[in-house]
Amino acid sequence: MGSRKPSAKAKQVAAFKAELGGMDDTFAREERRREQRAAEHEEALREKACRSKNRYSCRSEAEGAIRACADHGTTGLHSYRCPYCNGWHLTSKPERK
Repeated sequence: MGSRKPSAKAKQVAAFKAELGGMDDTFAREERRREQRAAEHEEALREKACRSKNRYSCRSEAEGAIRACADHGTTGLHSYRCPYCNGWHLTSKPERK
């Protein structure tokens, strides 16, 4: 069993890190990579779910657009409140109950 002194423990940790050959930063780099990837994924979701769609300021405006689309032959559209911009968008996916 090794020494319980903090200085002895610090020496053991330093020796272990020296054996790693500079890998002590590996976990920090991996965490930064994961955070960057999560941010990029969130940005892609926002682009697909919000920015690439027409935004309506209120539900009645979105419902009017649905009626206009129906007049031109497009049916099965629904409106939903966007979690990103708090506006309204149209979708052809079935309504959730």
